[in-house]
Amino acid sequence: MTENELLGPRAWGEACGRAMLKASAEDFQVDELLDIPLSGTGEHLWLWIEKRQLNTEEVARLLARAAKVPFRSVSYAGLKDRQALTSQWFSVHLPGKEVELSSVESERLRILQATRHTRKIQRGTHKANGFRIRLTQLAAERERLETRLQQIQSFGVPNYYGVQRFGRDGANVQHAVHCAERQELPSQRNVRSRLLSTARSIIFNRILAARVADGSWQQAKLGDLLTFTQSRSHFLAAAQELQDLRLQELDLHPSGALWGQGELATQGEVLQLEQRVADNHAALCRWLEQAGLKQERRILRLPVAELSWCYPDENTLELRFNLPVGCYATAVIRELVELLPVDDVDVACEF
Repeated sequence: MTENELLGPRAWGEACGRAMLKASAEDFQVDELLDIPLSGTGEHLWLWIEKRQLNTEEVARLLARAAKVPFRSVSYAGLKDRQALTSQWFSVHLPGKEVELSSVESERLRILQATRHTRKIQRGTHKANGFRIRLTQLAAERERLETRLQQIQSFGVPNYYGVQRFGRDGANVQHAVHCAERQELPSQRNVRSRLLSTARSIIFNRILAARVADGSWQQAKLGDLLTFTQSRSHFLAAAQELQDLRLQELDLHPSGALWGQGELATQGEVLQLEQRVADNHAALCRWLEQAGLKQERRILRLPVAELSWCYPDENTLELRFNLPVGCYATAVIRELVELLPVDDVDVACEF
């Protein structure tokens, strides 16, 4: 499956040119931004770790081995790519036990901070991800690129799940469809979780693609369910909400369905659109319902906070920005340039 089949149309027109992403790990830097106070005492050792050439699960296994605890005793906030320079939080359950973890440090892993806390880290605990990205081998018209960057800064981008979610050439989608058609759930927990997430993501992307195609991905329509950037709650858009200033300020957004058990709460044309997409993926929807997932929502528009950019040289564009948890930097980059092929793709990464 191609990128356009997995995602959908771009919001701001064709890409402005071409560039390379991740020519080196330093070209893709991510920091988890945490805004909870850590107590300094408790059963859980929290570690802020810088890593490269390692994915999140590999680091978790190294920590479990060094601390001599089961793998399940290690937790983390989010998945991060192997082919990147990332700083992220882990916690290790160590009640009444002090351990020496310096043995895990190497050229690929550094412990930046260690402190105790009363609770383990949960998925999505961090408030956002901060990105510093260099696009190299840039071939794009500078004036057009500047206009596009200003559009993204002012209006955001469609909040597509990135191609990383779907495996190489969409293999995870094909695997999920295969299981859904037979109404089978993989016995391995990690495989089951990955395929259920894939199924939800492709349905969401189809809904978002339809809203991008009709130009309503960043506009509230009667019958939409509106939600705030950092909130899981939502409310029905009535006439008075359509002009809400928070929509213009990129804090309030229309949302799309993350499929599961329960009735769609949207109304009117929005309900019809979402139901039409669901009908086109009936086997996947039934499979998600039978797996016990509940109806949830995800924002259709992705605000790109604190976006800034510069050109270190004529063939390089450097971007800095923050994104909400669970959103993909590649969704931003896709609105700018076509990416030159890179062989090493880590299909499990969050961004």
